[in-house]
Amino acid sequence: MATTDHPSGRTGHVLTDWRPEDPEFWAGKGKAIATRNLWISIPNLLMAFSVWMVWSVVVAKMPAIGFDFSVGERFWLAALPGLSGATLRIFYSFMIPIFGGRRWTAIATASLLLPALGIGFAIQDPETSYTTFLILALMCGFGGGNFASSMANIAYFYPKKVKGQALAMNAGLGNLGVSVMQFAVPLVITMGVFGALGGAPQELSDGGQLWLQNAGFIWVPFLIAGSLAAWFGMNDIADAKASLGQQMTILKRYHNWVMCVLYIGTFGSFIGYSAGFPLLMRTQFPDVDALQFAFLGPLVGALSRAGTGWVSDRFGGGRVTFWVFLGMIVAVLGAVWFLPLGDSTGNFWGFFACFMALFFLTGVGNASTFQMIPSIMKQEIPRLEPQLDGTHSQRMIERESAAIIAFTSAIAAYGAFFIPKLYGTSIDATGGPAAALYGFAAFYVLCAGVTWFYYSRKNAPVPC
Repeated sequence: MATTDHPSGRTGHVLTDWRPEDPEFWAGKGKAIATRNLWISIPNLLMAFSVWMVWSVVVAKMPAIGFDFSVGERFWLAALPGLSGATLRIFYSFMIPIFGGRRWTAIATASLLLPALGIGFAIQDPETSYTTFLILALMCGFGGGNFASSMANIAYFYPKKVKGQALAMNAGLGNLGVSVMQFAVPLVITMGVFGALGGAPQELSDGGQLWLQNAGFIWVPFLIAGSLAAWFGMNDIADAKASLGQQMTILKRYHNWVMCVLYIGTFGSFIGYSAGFPLLMRTQFPDVDALQFAFLGPLVGALSRAGTGWVSDRFGGGRVTFWVFLGMIVAVLGAVWFLPLGDSTGNFWGFFACFMALFFLTGVGNASTFQMIPSIMKQEIPRLEPQLDGTHSQRMIERESAAIIAFTSAIAAYGAFFIPKLYGTSIDATGGPAAALYGFAAFYVLCAGVTWFYYSRKNAPVPC
C-alpha cells in the first residue's frame, strides 16, 4: 500500500504507510498499532450500544413514576432508536474514508452526550410531553449509527487471516453495551449517584424512590473520557481515504445485498430482541421481575460473538452461518411453545431458555457473517475487476469489504425497530406475540436457504 518519505510511516495521528498483509510489517509494528486502536474502539462502541438501547429499560419504569403511556406508545419509544440508528448507519457507513477513523470516532462518541443529558433532564419533569420523549428516543439512534463506522474503521487495521476475530472482538464486546446497560441502569436508578447534581428522586406509590434520570446521566463522564481517548490515542489511515463516489460502488455488488439479508437475520435479530426483550417478558409474564434477567440475553449474544470469531476463521463463515439459522428456527419455535397461549399460563423458564439460545446463536451468526464478507470480496473483485493489478485489487478488496461490513450493519439495524414494533402489532391484533415469532422463524428458513445456495453447499458460487 502507500509509502512516503516518512521513515516512521506516520505523520501525527495519520498512518501513511500501512501494510497489514505484509507479515514483516505486521509483526514489527502493525499488530501493536492495530491492537491499540481496537482497544480504544471497543469501549466507545460499548457506550454507543448502551445509549442506543437505554430506552428498553426506561420504558419499563416510566409508568411507576407517573408517565401514563400505553403499551403501544412504550413499544414505540423502545423501537424508535432502532429506526433512527439504522438510518444513521447508512450515512455513518461512508464516514471513515472521508473523515478518518480517529476523528470520526471521537466526534461520534461525543454526540451521544446529547441524548444522555436530554434523557436525564426530561425524565425529571412530569410535564415532559410524549413528543419530547419521541425526539430523545430518535436521538439515541446516534449510538446505533456508531457501529457502522466503528466496524469499517477496524476492518482497515487487520490482515484477512485475523480480521474475522478482530471484527468479532470489536462488535462482540461493543454489543456488551446492551447487557451492561440493562444490568447497570436498574441499579443506578435506585440511588442518588450524583448527589444534588443529579436532581431529586421520583417518589413511588409504595413509598420507594427512583432516580430514573441516572439512566442518562450515568454515561456522561464515560462518554467524555472515551471521546478524549479516541482523539488522542487512535489513528487515521491515509490509504483508507476514499470519496463517497468510490465507496458507492458497493451498491452494484450483488453479494452486498445478499449479505444484507443474512445480517438482518443475525444482527437484526440480536438488536431487535435486545430492544424488545424486557418489555416482552414484562407483558407476557407480569408476575416475573423481568429487569433482573433482561441483561442476560444481550450478554450471552455479545460474548458468543466475541468468542466465536475463530470458529468461522477455521471452519468457514458460510458453513457456520447455515447451521446458526437452523438452530434459530428451532429456538424461536421453542419460545412460542412456552408462551402463555389460550388456557395455558406458559412456562417462563422454558421461554427464557429458548431466548438465551436465540441470543447465543445470533452472536455466533454475527461473527460468521462478518467473516464471510472479506472472503467473498477476495473472490469477487478479481472476477469483476480483472484489469486491476495485485496492489490496486487488494486496495479495492479492503475498501469494499469495509464498506459492505458497515452498510450491511446499517440495513440489519432496522431489526431494532421492526422486532419491538412487530411484537406490539401482534399483541394488539391477536393478544400475544406468537404471530410475530412465527414470522421470524419463516424468515430464518429463507436465510438458511440463501446461505446454503450461495455459500455453503458443494459447488456453491462463492464458497466461504
